[in-house]
Amino acid sequence: MAGKLNLSCDYMQGAHPAVLKRLTDNNLVKSGVYGEDDFSESARARIREACQAPEADVWFLVGGTQTNATVLDALLRPYEGVISAETGHICIHEAGAIEHGGHKVLALPGKDGKLSAAQIQACVDAFRNDANHDHVVMPGAVYLSQPTEIGTLYSLSELESVSRVCRGCGLRLYVDGARLAYALACPENDVRLPDLARLCDVFYIGGTKCGTLLGEAVVFPRHDSIPHFFSICKQHGAVLAKGFIAGQQFDALFTDNLYGRIGRTAIEAADRIRSALRQKGYRLAFDSPTNQIFFTLDRKKLEELSEKILMSFWENPDAEHTTMRLVTSWATTEDEVTQLIALL
Repeated sequence: MAGKLNLSCDYMQGAHPAVLKRLTDNNLVKSGVYGEDDFSESARARIREACQAPEADVWFLVGGTQTNATVLDALLRPYEGVISAETGHICIHEAGAIEHGGHKVLALPGKDGKLSAAQIQACVDAFRNDANHDHVVMPGAVYLSQPTEIGTLYSLSELESVSRVCRGCGLRLYVDGARLAYALACPENDVRLPDLARLCDVFYIGGTKCGTLLGEAVVFPRHDSIPHFFSICKQHGAVLAKGFIAGQQFDALFTDNLYGRIGRTAIEAADRIRSALRQKGYRLAFDSPTNQIFFTLDRKKLEELSEKILMSFWENPDAEHTTMRLVTSWATTEDEVTQLIALL
């Protein structure tokens, strides 16, 4: 790794300076524990205001996989599974964490990393029309992410259609927002926090990839929609004893709209990199407008670039080519982008 330009992921660094300052300023302040503290209450109030959801329940968990496993276990009955695009994070990059918790991921072939309302309706209809449906896993929830695993975005109209089908079919709609700050900062995005609160049963606001040392904020827009969620978190080892650590960080992120602004650096950097890749004749694998950039290389070019740049492997589309991923973040610098373009 030494000496190589590293753009392999968006959580290699610590915290945004404003977040770190909040932590250091309050380092010796004695606070309540398990999230029952003034910092966490302030963060919850700010998040409710940003989401225009005054009755929302807000919980702070540690990381994305833990959050997905805990929330979906809370949403689903023992005999239910969760519908996901086959490229969804819970489907391909969580080591079977959902199945380990006793719930099957019902994978559907999404387009551009996304599920459509029609697909979800068809999945439910197929279950209901199956004469052997008592022997089949019942769809109980739908999992989306914004952005998707390949960096694409759900439009507001797409999300509204999915929400309408979910409510008509009695499915709970859950949106993974691990990289939500980068969606909010993207000019192509038209889905805002109040839209998520209006259309989802639960979503989370990502912190780990978006400026915090750790932490995700889980938002249930309707109060007490999951009774005893604290106990469910406890069963999953998802209760942070020093909950004020997460509370302080999200309180900082939601002061002066920092969360709404924090992703702009990443989007601007990613746009410059995508433009350079096109100009230099590289083939983009996905039409992603957010902070993840996927491009396909032959073996020789991959070996050449890998000598100088740390990227992350995505897939081998055929025997001769590899798709790699570059990722920008809130902390990406102009110098890093300039270096990368020169190396390309």
